[in-house]
Amino acid sequence: MSNTPGISHRPAMAPHLPNGLRLATMVLALLAICSPGWQYAALAQPAGDAAVMPVPAIRPTVRELVEYDEYTGRFAPVNRVEVRARVSGYLSKVAFTEGQPVEAGQLLFVIDQRPFQIAETAARAEFEEMRATLDLARTEANRARTLRKDLLISQEDLDQRVQAEVVAASRLSQAQATLARARLNLEFTEIRAPIPGRIGRRLVDVGNIVIGGDVQGTLLTTIVQEDPIHFYFEVSEADVLRYTRLGQAGARQTSREYPNAISVKLLDEDSFQHQGVMDFVDNELSATTGTVQARGLLANPDRLLQPGLFGRVRLPGSGLHEVVLVPDEVMQFDQSRQFVFVVSPEGLVERRWVTAGPMADGLRIVRDGLEGTEVVAAGGFHRLRAGMQVAPQLERSPPGPN
Repeated sequence: MSNTPGISHRPAMAPHLPNGLRLATMVLALLAICSPGWQYAALAQPAGDAAVMPVPAIRPTVRELVEYDEYTGRFAPVNRVEVRARVSGYLSKVAFTEGQPVEAGQLLFVIDQRPFQIAETAARAEFEEMRATLDLARTEANRARTLRKDLLISQEDLDQRVQAEVVAASRLSQAQATLARARLNLEFTEIRAPIPGRIGRRLVDVGNIVIGGDVQGTLLTTIVQEDPIHFYFEVSEADVLRYTRLGQAGARQTSREYPNAISVKLLDEDSFQHQGVMDFVDNELSATTGTVQARGLLANPDRLLQPGLFGRVRLPGSGLHEVVLVPDEVMQFDQSRQFVFVVSPEGLVERRWVTAGPMADGLRIVRDGLEGTEVVAAGGFHRLRAGMQVAPQLERSPPGPN
């Protein structure tokens, strides 16, 4: 090997160290290089306790409230009327605008009145004739009674004239009924709205013949009443039993006997804006669905709530009682079970299994698992493990009701 000037080819070990010391130094260096985590030696913590991870935390809210149940249902009119013809004839006039509100008594259709006017005139003439006949029969009967007192006529003649008076009175009553029927039929030629509401489309055009009748009369249109309006929904058997138990315990009045307050929201609304009361619960559960039909009544002055619309109703599901509430985001899932991370006074993390209830005022009701005095982790869940030491950083308590 050539010797390059200025470059030493000696080992890096100091020449003045003894051989045994040099060997020990090399072994220690080799162990340091092969030891795991050697590269972090410069980052080692100083002597004392290791750093504790800070964790945002909250305390549950404890207060009294009424829980609410929610159901999906559909609006229906309080009154729905099928407008049908009561007399037969040709339809001569349509006097409304389709799809618009109508008032009670407003003229809707007119059936050709001429045949009914003729019938009414004939009935009136017959009535006048029968009234004149009765007047004559009554006069003759009175005269016969006077003559009989003087024995100027026989009893047989008196009986005949009295009987004629009775027959004339009967015929007058019959003529009066015929006249009333003729007048009623004439009135039926003008078909008017029986209730206020919104009218549908006309089902028969002018010039067509319609068939009258109390049952099978021609259907002309429909009217639905929009204010107030009903809301129908189905309640499960379990909820029916729960409401019944609450009523028996005096914690909540049953809707069969008391108009419990309800509120409804439409599919495009975020809050329950429309207020009403319960006004009906059916008398039996359906054997097919295992539910009972219930109904609410709501004011609808602006006609926003329309028959057939879907909505979601909220009604009291409990009496006033104390509950524990936490933000919904602190609830964690392990398959089908739910839990929260509770931090002990010593700063140790504990997985606490809980039973969650519905939402109330933006918070989640915890039915079981928390007493309300615990410190609950509110963030950093992916780093938390049971038994881990943390430093909880208490945040502001969850908001209460507005």
